[in-house]
Amino acid sequence: MKRLITSLGILLLGLPLQAHEYATFEELGAAFGYDLENQQIDAETVAPGIHVLFGTGGNIVASIGEQGVLMVDSQFPELIPRILAKIEELGGEGIDFTLNTHWHFDHANGNPLLGRDGAWMVSQANSRRMMAGEHEIDLVSLAYLQPAFSHEAMPVITFTDAMQFHFNGHTIDLMHFGPAHTTGDAAVLFRESNVVHMGDVFNAAGYPFIDAGNGGDLNGMIHFCKKVLARLDEDSVVVPGHGMVAGKEDLAAYVTMLETVRNRINRMIDAGMSLEEVLSAAPTADFDENFGNPARFIDRSYKSLSR
Repeated sequence: MKRLITSLGILLLGLPLQAHEYATFEELGAAFGYDLENQQIDAETVAPGIHVLFGTGGNIVASIGEQGVLMVDSQFPELIPRILAKIEELGGEGIDFTLNTHWHFDHANGNPLLGRDGAWMVSQANSRRMMAGEHEIDLVSLAYLQPAFSHEAMPVITFTDAMQFHFNGHTIDLMHFGPAHTTGDAAVLFRESNVVHMGDVFNAAGYPFIDAGNGGDLNGMIHFCKKVLARLDEDSVVVPGHGMVAGKEDLAAYVTMLETVRNRINRMIDAGMSLEEVLSAAPTADFDENFGNPARFIDRSYKSLSR
């Protein structure tokens, strides 16, 4: 049976893992519950000229001003015409820069259309490296083989640890603090507006996915979040990769959850417990009401902590 993949924010289906069998994109969409044909794009203005766009896939942040449009993440090609229409409704025209928080399909698959229209792509260097080849995204019971990105979709500008944009009156910091959700995550901080896009290092829609098969790391995710938290204050707007717009307290509570679960699983690993025993011990039980099904999170956490 072919493996299917579900959304990074929904429950595991419990299917057996079979090597080298992957979903087609149509099967992927069916498993996610995508309706790209009918999906509407909604927008929330979080600061003057700074807007969060919600559709299918990762949240988008758009800076719209006199210098043009800078967009963080790009969702799917089927949605690009509606994203552009929403940008125009908000006062912009076209996309000048697209910053990718990471390389996963639900955050970067809109790149080809934007690149063909002249947008400049920007990412952390490891993210570009991953885009250059095909990679299995292993969600434990489900998997998808993400193909290499086309030439038009590839970042033309990369950075290692940090870089800055000066655009539309904003100082925009791109920050990387090592492996976290993936090996190439970027947080994007709009200083003057006090808005930060965290990508999937912060998931406000459920437990996070740690892409441990491609270098993601739970300890790194905690470190990454703490580094960003140190740049925020009580008025900061925190945009997660998935879920509704949040604040510093929400990100701090998320870090507390990650640290608590990390410490529990580490003790179990030190005691020689197998993954099956750790799953049975329910190390996330007191968080499940808020975060949902923990099976994939525990599995990927165990893998990253056992390395």
